[in-house]
Amino acid sequence: MRKSRVRRLACAVALALGAAFLSPGIQSAAAAADPYQVLVFSKTAGFRHDSIPAGITAVQQLGAANDFTVTATEDATAFTPQNLAEYEAVVFLSTTGDVLNDTQQNALKGYVDGGGGFVGVHAAADTEYDWPEYEDLVGARFQSHPAIQEARLTTEDHVHPATAHLDDTWTRTDEWYNYRSNPRQDVHVLQSLDESSYSGGEMAGDHPITWCHPQQDGRSFYTGLGHTVESFADPDFRQLLLGGIQYAAGAVEADCSSTGGPGPDPGGDSAEAEAYTSSSGVQAAPHAAASGGATLGYIDHGDWAGYASLDPAGATAFTAGVSSAGAGGTIEVRAGSATGQLLGSVAVAPTGGWDTFTEVTTTLTAAAPGGGPLFLRFTGGAGALFDVDRFALTRAPATEEGGSSNVHLFYYPWYGTPEGPAGSWRHWQQGGHTPPAAVGADLYPKLGPYDSGDIAGAVDQHMEWVQRSGAGVIVYSWWGQGGYEDSLAGDVLDAAARHGIEVAWHIEPYSGRTAASVVDDIVHLEGKFGDHPAFYRDAAHGDRNAYYIFESLRIQDWSALDAVEDTAIVLAQTTDTTKVDHFGGIYTYDGIAGATAPGWKQAGDYAKANGLVWAPSVAPGYIDDRAVPGNTTPTLGRADGASYDLEWNNALDPAIGGDPTWVSVTSFNEWHEGSSIEPASSNPPPGHGYETFEGAYGKTGAAAETAYLDRTAYWADRFEQQRG
Repeated sequence: MRKSRVRRLACAVALALGAAFLSPGIQSAAAAADPYQVLVFSKTAGFRHDSIPAGITAVQQLGAANDFTVTATEDATAFTPQNLAEYEAVVFLSTTGDVLNDTQQNALKGYVDGGGGFVGVHAAADTEYDWPEYEDLVGARFQSHPAIQEARLTTEDHVHPATAHLDDTWTRTDEWYNYRSNPRQDVHVLQSLDESSYSGGEMAGDHPITWCHPQQDGRSFYTGLGHTVESFADPDFRQLLLGGIQYAAGAVEADCSSTGGPGPDPGGDSAEAEAYTSSSGVQAAPHAAASGGATLGYIDHGDWAGYASLDPAGATAFTAGVSSAGAGGTIEVRAGSATGQLLGSVAVAPTGGWDTFTEVTTTLTAAAPGGGPLFLRFTGGAGALFDVDRFALTRAPATEEGGSSNVHLFYYPWYGTPEGPAGSWRHWQQGGHTPPAAVGADLYPKLGPYDSGDIAGAVDQHMEWVQRSGAGVIVYSWWGQGGYEDSLAGDVLDAAARHGIEVAWHIEPYSGRTAASVVDDIVHLEGKFGDHPAFYRDAAHGDRNAYYIFESLRIQDWSALDAVEDTAIVLAQTTDTTKVDHFGGIYTYDGIAGATAPGWKQAGDYAKANGLVWAPSVAPGYIDDRAVPGNTTPTLGRADGASYDLEWNNALDPAIGGDPTWVSVTSFNEWHEGSSIEPASSNPPPGHGYETFEGAYGKTGAAAETAYLDRTAYWADRFEQQRG
């Protein structure tokens, strides 16, 4: 450890002894520290955050007000032992990708291990994937994020200088990272995210977002906050950042020993029991040994607490930390109100002290649909009963083994190769390209340009991937009786059946299509495949099969559909509810519109009021300039998965998406439009400008190829949970 840092820590210890007689606060401790220097490093080799300039300015302003000077650089040659020795802390400000070479990595590791300080902000967790020791330094690696949205944070440490100024909960807007592993066992968690307060949390209810830990003789601090420019003007966030820098620099003392413990039970929604939204008789009680430093306390017989953001629907178990130097008693888990549906109860025995915690758990019966939020009611004898610490609801996966029958993937069987059953290139050459190296798409299939008639190869692999996606239904693109797609349909249904997938139908605008011909098509498909085990029928709608009609507005009079209304659900492609007479449902298909959901709420409400199926379409992105050169159609970038998440969020938000019956996904494999979730090659033929899924949900290389399949499975499960 360098002498300057020893002297500074000794000064801080002496100050702390004197400050025992003063009001607590981080400013007094910081003021006595010697002036020091901080290096801010913001080099990016991947996504670049537009908040970086605001972040640099904020750190400079904090330094000017708190006795440290700031050097900002994106020059990695600054990472030498000699240069780093001039600084008390190094801040990685939303760095991304591989920003240091091996020598520079060793210099940073030696600096921190030898007594230096490291501060990671937001995308610092999305950095140096080829350096294993970096994960130990920062604490965890980035996995994915949903769309920017408001969420509630829980303060788990009210003493550390980064979080001492915060209340028990803090609601703010940011981009909320999921991490590849939960760092709780190895770090001291300062803040965690309440996953029940937003959409897209993937850490099973225990979601650290700000933490610190010793790093041999040095110190490390990380916060996942700071994506937005506005963050760096927020006084509370600036104070959090200041406390982290001061701790890392050794300017203030703080306990950053490991939080330890498993955190809340995996698989459920969780909350600090004292973070209730309604109550009778209870209060928060401070306890140093409790999660977040407090419990739900002062509990007497008949008291209760409600949690408006926690929905018990789909929960299968309840687990809570408890302590009792009182009489003990019972926790009743209820839905809707303190006297609502009783889902389960669990006894709490005295533990011997208010700071002696144990865990209790019980199974839950199913909550009635729409039964309302979670309530805990407490019963027992006279006097104080027990305290309740953090608790969790456990949920079983909602999607059935074969996937969700309410999530439908548009599937295209129209591709061909000279060597396959097609006998020539079909569709891959669109836009004037020359397969196999050049295809009419901005992405290149993991399987290469395949033949849709290659049932044992490409199609069986497709069905395996569809199964992985959590979707239970493909919507088969069909171009009329006797066509290429019609000739393959039976074999594709056989492959689907082998993987537990069902098949609905996408009636395309083939030449000569009329309302009457569509009715004839439905009769034809029902007669030819209606007894097939993969032929989709919706049990919730009279076991009828489903037909999506692409460009239904091309035909004005659809009254002929009345002849099949008892056996088929026929969906119009529109949100104009004046154009859906005689149809049994509505869908959108458009892969761009889902980002703004125009007319979705109105269409969904209309469908619900009139007994129609509502199946809005979501997509991960859209680009077709290689398939249709010169096309002026707008495009939608994938934004590493954020676009897909945004569209799913829109679909599942009743205020935006109108409470869908099904969700249709555009698409599994329409390569021309760049909307596919089928795995795209991470190493496509060079020289053609192909995009890849690199970076999607934090995944790289081969792991990124299946990123959209896995994310679809996540959303399919979320949809089923919501429906349940």
